[in-house]
Amino acid sequence: MGQKVGVIGLGAMGAGMAGSLRRAGHDVHVCDVRAEAAKAFAADGGTACASPAELGAACDVVVSVVVNAEQTEAVLFGTQGAAETMKPGSVFVMCSTVAPQWSVALEQRLADRGLHYIDAPISGGAAKAASGQMTMMTAARPEAYAKAGGLLDAMAAKVYKLGDRAGNGSKVKIINQLLAGVHIAAAAEAMALGLREGVDAAALYEVITNSAGNSWMFENRMAHVLAGDYAPLSAVDIFVKDLGLVLDTARASKFPLPLSATAHQMFMQASTAGFAREDDSAVIKIFPGIELPARKE
Repeated sequence: MGQKVGVIGLGAMGAGMAGSLRRAGHDVHVCDVRAEAAKAFAADGGTACASPAELGAACDVVVSVVVNAEQTEAVLFGTQGAAETMKPGSVFVMCSTVAPQWSVALEQRLADRGLHYIDAPISGGAAKAASGQMTMMTAARPEAYAKAGGLLDAMAAKVYKLGDRAGNGSKVKIINQLLAGVHIAAAAEAMALGLREGVDAAALYEVITNSAGNSWMFENRMAHVLAGDYAPLSAVDIFVKDLGLVLDTARASKFPLPLSATAHQMFMQASTAGFAREDDSAVIKIFPGIELPARKE
């Protein structure tokens, strides 16, 4: 049997990551606010825990795959938080998109408790998480890598080590989110213009995905628009948050990000128009005077 490892958060990414760890032969403990999700995972092997505290007490490495810094704070330091029960020398792996300064501070807070920390945001989507093919952008002290490096390799095809202290993992992740958010906004704008000008949406998609103007985000997200399917794989409000982190980071050093600022406004407009919980491709709904493809049954 491999290491005792806990995964907190069994959403689209966390469930796949826990599955990858189980396939690699590790003793996987899981915890989720939806108790039924943890029990369903454990039915195929592993242990369902009722709280982060219970999971932290049982594991040498705890992997947190929650939405943001606020949820990470709750997982660690809230009622029944893991920080109180994790054994000295254990490792906390933080996979959320957060402000880099917050991640740096968290490393010190955990070090004060005798715990190691890996700043490890992730990218790739649910399918790559499930197959162990996602990307991890990490930064940590050597002793943290020594204890948890094999687990990172079990969850991700590419594990980038970007520094020997927390911070650079989160910095690189928000730069990725800058590009992702701007690309989705630009893709929506392009498709909206095509619809406004009467171009067949499917034909436009076919041409662009085989031309120089294509991007991974155009190809992926505009497929959702063509299908009329806005079920949230990544919601509009995720980019309200993430592009906000991008702008906050740049503002601290008075660095201008005009495209990021415009994309952020577009996602905020979509959110306040009632599309906050829809797929981020729903940012196309802010454009007036266009008829979007209907949902295909």
